[in-house]
Amino acid sequence: MDREPTIGIDLGTTNSVVATVVDGHPVTIPSRTGQTLTPSVLAFSADGKRLVGAIAKRQAIINPTRTIFGAKRLIGRRFGSEYVKKLQEYLPYRLVPGGVNEDVRVEIDGQSLSIPEISGAVLRELRLDAEAYLGVPVRKAVITVPAYFTDSQRQATRDAGIIAGLEVLRIINEPTAAALAYGVGRALRGGKVAVFDLGGGTFDISILDMMEGVYEVTATSGDTALGGDDLDRRIVDWMVESFVAEHGVDPRGDKMAMQRLRDAAEKAKCELSSLQETRIDLPFLFTHPSTGAALHLQLSLTRQKLEDLTRDLVERAGTIVERALEDAGVEPEEIDDIVLVGGQTRMPLVRDLVRRIFGKEPSKGVHPDEAVALGAALHAHAIAHRSSDLLLLDVTPHSLGVEIAGGWNSVLIARNTTVPACASHVFTTVRDDQESARILVLQGESERAADNEVLGELVLSPLRKVRRGEVEIEVQFDISADGILSVSARDRQTGLEQSIQIRSFGGLTSEELQRIVQREKDKEIASAQIAYDRSQREAIRLLLEKGERLLPRARDFILASTFGTAALAKAEACLRAARDWHDMPQGAPDAILAGLQQTVELCEAILEQRGIRG
Repeated sequence: MDREPTIGIDLGTTNSVVATVVDGHPVTIPSRTGQTLTPSVLAFSADGKRLVGAIAKRQAIINPTRTIFGAKRLIGRRFGSEYVKKLQEYLPYRLVPGGVNEDVRVEIDGQSLSIPEISGAVLRELRLDAEAYLGVPVRKAVITVPAYFTDSQRQATRDAGIIAGLEVLRIINEPTAAALAYGVGRALRGGKVAVFDLGGGTFDISILDMMEGVYEVTATSGDTALGGDDLDRRIVDWMVESFVAEHGVDPRGDKMAMQRLRDAAEKAKCELSSLQETRIDLPFLFTHPSTGAALHLQLSLTRQKLEDLTRDLVERAGTIVERALEDAGVEPEEIDDIVLVGGQTRMPLVRDLVRRIFGKEPSKGVHPDEAVALGAALHAHAIAHRSSDLLLLDVTPHSLGVEIAGGWNSVLIARNTTVPACASHVFTTVRDDQESARILVLQGESERAADNEVLGELVLSPLRKVRRGEVEIEVQFDISADGILSVSARDRQTGLEQSIQIRSFGGLTSEELQRIVQREKDKEIASAQIAYDRSQREAIRLLLEKGERLLPRARDFILASTFGTAALAKAEACLRAARDWHDMPQGAPDAILAGLQQTVELCEAILEQRGIRG
């Protein structure tokens, strides 16, 4: 390859996908076991071995407390948030606070794991899959996130990429990436497209204007706590209620039973996208605490019952779509095409919602599981090649402002403002002889400052000691195309200025991140050494078998040749060394391999001269 390869990654709640561009066309990269979808699951076996992806998901039922799934729903969140408290009731693994700001972490065997570490393990698996597919090291990637992610969640995702050994070229929104995949090969002459993205854990809707390589987002909205997992939970609750009604005991205290119920719920939900009814059979689900009898679960779930259980969740997505259309200033009938992204959009009830809102059939032109990764790969390729054929104009999903007197939020940049963007406002002091001004930078839609997320703060000091209202302070916000926010404050009379670049807190301090990155590098080097030693061992075994088979047949010929006894003694010594190589100093395998290779080549040459096949 002329340039270092780039990849695009869709880091999903349930599954993740990696893609690249080959000969100008985006392609998904299969895992080393042949699948294009990698479960976003990290597990630890009883002996502490780390398992990632499909192998981790397969053992979840027998190892529920040490199998971490759905990390995307936790990334960039505080432990004390109401959302995390609700998740704790459902997740089988233990959540604990950690770090300087008490972000949520997972505890396994007394060890606290940050969410970027967990997501980083999945990203590393995808990177290794890409390296196996491309045959070269891969370091540069574009990673996607839900459009409605906060800055903290975006920064935590970027940290996860760094932990995975990636240079994160850019974090882009999932609907925007899907729009890129949709636009490939189409002669776009102007049109409005809605990207409806309902995945395992999040929902996004973006409205775009698309024309000849320009993808301009006009509005975006979403819910980072709405996805297929929530529908699964409704099915689980229904199954538990049915079980309690039949047997009089509650299985919710049994983590293994609950994991079986979760898996069965997801399977049944997927089947009902194509069937009208499905059976749920879970033998020996629970043991009666009094009698010791084995209790089974046998139920029939219809599509109608599933829709009754989940209709309010789907309608919630519909309300969000209507808000995005209103923000974009367009009517549903003005949308030319609807792109469905995310596995949950296969559900007939979801498709019915889309038809009802937009009055037309959604596009079938993109793969709902792969579109986001393919679009990310296209964007990564464009960045690496400095292509001017592709222009993304995205928006900021949340309003940005500062706290003002009375605890109110003064918005400088409203949500759905196209980035890059710049805005400023002049504030005045609120007290006589005020010596400093504290500017608290906020993200969110609430008028009350306390209800929004604090991104950072800066202090302008010393101010002139004059009466209140006489000192004018100009606050300016600048957002780059990468979504990096810079804030400056300037005393308009004296020119005194302070500025900061907001680095949203993703849960890890710089020191923690560096320490984790170094530890993961050390692990990767150790793993590579183990793999190398294993390959050396296998090569020695194969050559030793061959040498032991050939040398007895070639012995007399070697003695009779010009090489004589010295060559025979050397060959026999090589075979002896190979049998005992594990007792020899480090570095010995290379010398042993070379000796074995020479021995085998000598035997083959001697036998070939005599017309004997090896």
